[in-house]
Amino acid sequence: MELTQSVILYPSLGMGHLIPMLELAKLFVDHGFSVTIIVLDSPPSDTSSTVDSFISRASSSYPSISFHRLPKVAPPVSELPIVFLSETVRLANDNLLDFLSSMKSTSDIRAVVLDMFCSASLDVVEELRLPSYFFFSCSASILATCLFFPTLQSQLAGSIRDLGSSPLHFPGLPPIPASDLPTNVQVPGESNDAALAHFVRLPRADGIMINTFESLEKRAVRALVDGACVPGSAMPPVYCIGPLIADGSDGGEGGERHECLAWLDAQPERSVVFLCFGSMGSFSTEQLKETAGGLERSGQRFLWVVRSPPKDPAIPFDQPRTEAELEDLLPEGFLERTRERGMVVESWAPQAAVLAHRSVGGFVSHCGWNSTLEAVCSGVPILGWPLYAEQRMNRVSLVEEAKVAVAIRVAITGW
Repeated sequence: MELTQSVILYPSLGMGHLIPMLELAKLFVDHGFSVTIIVLDSPPSDTSSTVDSFISRASSSYPSISFHRLPKVAPPVSELPIVFLSETVRLANDNLLDFLSSMKSTSDIRAVVLDMFCSASLDVVEELRLPSYFFFSCSASILATCLFFPTLQSQLAGSIRDLGSSPLHFPGLPPIPASDLPTNVQVPGESNDAALAHFVRLPRADGIMINTFESLEKRAVRALVDGACVPGSAMPPVYCIGPLIADGSDGGEGGERHECLAWLDAQPERSVVFLCFGSMGSFSTEQLKETAGGLERSGQRFLWVVRSPPKDPAIPFDQPRTEAELEDLLPEGFLERTRERGMVVESWAPQAAVLAHRSVGGFVSHCGWNSTLEAVCSGVPILGWPLYAEQRMNRVSLVEEAKVAVAIRVAITGW
């Protein structure tokens, strides 16, 4: 009996990793493969219900794509985001081994595609002698940075934080201020070690797929293909398979059109500034009030997605939140005074559909890569306001290299 040709996809925790993996799954289905997406059943978080809803909608819309949830694992002790991610994946390896072993006996597994933050599972894939690929959902520029980082760090006498804003030079990138690197790699410690562990595993795979397209990041892609990012080592093949973005055609959940799209219908073409900071982006109440004041004084039409402040501002990672009434988060009377030219949406808006709308003329963004691709594909200029992780580095590349963004410089202490 001929076995079904299948591809296994393994995204990391978080909607920002699950969404592009679904888009990748659609590509494999279009090429005739059976696709299974493995989902980590993570410790409780405020995104659990969102993930459940996403899987339900995806299963209904794309019955040829199946989902397999690994059993829950004990929550990692560390609350450091990258360590939490890495440990959650490592603790799930036994369950992953059981599942892949059972799949291997019933189907012809042509590839196991791991999220970069699932690199600890490469050992499992290699043990089973299955073809291994990494799916890098960030940019080619960030991949170039990750691969070259071990070399860079070996050349430094101290920590990156000691360099302040001094420029660092990575193959294929404009100079990056040292202070713009993610905080988890700026000083020695648990976070730095966890990041390095991911970076050094990437070249071990049979190939690396990147959610980008070459014309957007020519120099970075060339540096990767030429092996300049792993001096003295072999570089696996690199495949630019993007842009993989949700089409946003329904503009809502369950097929219902979101009310913000109806509001946009009534606005002049290219007149609205859209402010949205991703699934984990949020600000303190004080910062929200300052932003509201700026929007009100600007006289500009706006659509603003507001999330409640995190319980611990130092940990921008899947924290349980209670959604407060908008009136409690914003200046008194703000909603009424700006009602004719602005709309505030709590927690979530159909971002892809919003950016594709004719009324949107600018995007204030955290410079997450999914958001960046959606904006670029819709021809919407970006005002970059990065918050965490690799987002400050993305801003440098978008401003200096791709020329599709301008930088917002926030002068208020603590922003």
